[in-house]
Amino acid sequence: MEIERVQEIASLSNVKGTIPSEFIRLEKEQPATTTIQGVVLEVPVIDLSNPDHQSLVASVSEASKDWGIFQVIDHGIPSELIAKLQQVGKEFFELPQEEKEVIAKPIGYEGVEGYGTKLQKEVEGKKGWVDHLFHRVWPPSAINYQFWPKNPPSYRDTNEQYTQSLIPVADKLLGLLSEGLGLEDGEVKQGLGGEDLAYMLKINYYPPCPCPDLALGVAPHTDMSSITILVPNEVQGLQVFKDDHWYNVAYIPNALIIHIGDQIEILSNGKYKSVYHRTTVNKDKTRMSWPMFLEPPPEFEVGPIPKLITQDNPPKYKTKKFKDYVYCKLNKLPQ
Repeated sequence: MEIERVQEIASLSNVKGTIPSEFIRLEKEQPATTTIQGVVLEVPVIDLSNPDHQSLVASVSEASKDWGIFQVIDHGIPSELIAKLQQVGKEFFELPQEEKEVIAKPIGYEGVEGYGTKLQKEVEGKKGWVDHLFHRVWPPSAINYQFWPKNPPSYRDTNEQYTQSLIPVADKLLGLLSEGLGLEDGEVKQGLGGEDLAYMLKINYYPPCPCPDLALGVAPHTDMSSITILVPNEVQGLQVFKDDHWYNVAYIPNALIIHIGDQIEILSNGKYKSVYHRTTVNKDKTRMSWPMFLEPPPEFEVGPIPKLITQDNPPKYKTKKFKDYVYCKLNKLPQ
């Protein structure tokens, strides 16, 4: 059975000026009627080079409690490397369709890695206006190069360089989150699998859509990861749910957008909040994003950190293997 890719559907739709019904959201979900127009949400922006360590801990902790999302600047990853990451990802998605299909998710494959379109069960059978590519980039034992593009030729080297630049940033963020809970700086990372914490890259490709007011790139969700470190392109699309409304998130060149994911909410016993977000699409421009999901190993059990549990603060979440959490979430089953 031939799988229809959104990139191909978009080419036809842009000629016709309409989109297939499975992409048209229910009225209560349509961006036109549910977005606060003319307001860009200024989520907290944190300078990671701030020499005042306690101030940095407080900023990250407050943003993670109140928002579940923040942007970091002066993070130490060169802007040229971010530009190269974006360039090689864009070149992959612009390859002929048959070349992209070479690294498609195999039929019946249980994992998420590879080039694909549909990721999870969606209510009412609706679809997101997006194609994607997933592959792990760290640790080396978790990498399967079968799912990495061979073209452009610099894809692998660029992604490996980016990963090496990102790991110290991720470690710093996890340390700050840990200290914000009153723990030692390595304790949150240990609660997620320590050095076995996996880095899963996803590239989202949202082609131009003739009816952007009716469709969504990705439906509202929280991330299953511990944290997500995201590089967007310059096309507006990320929206966050705050105070019962959807708001656009401001784009800051070369900033990294940090999402608190479900596993950090669980570890912190609800002190930090996983961010509820979605993605809109653009009529004329392709939007792309490069989220890196930091995930516990599949068999690793994640639950509230025991030191945070007291008589007054009993566990609010079950302790369970990460793979079981993922299965329940993707299949819309209760945790």
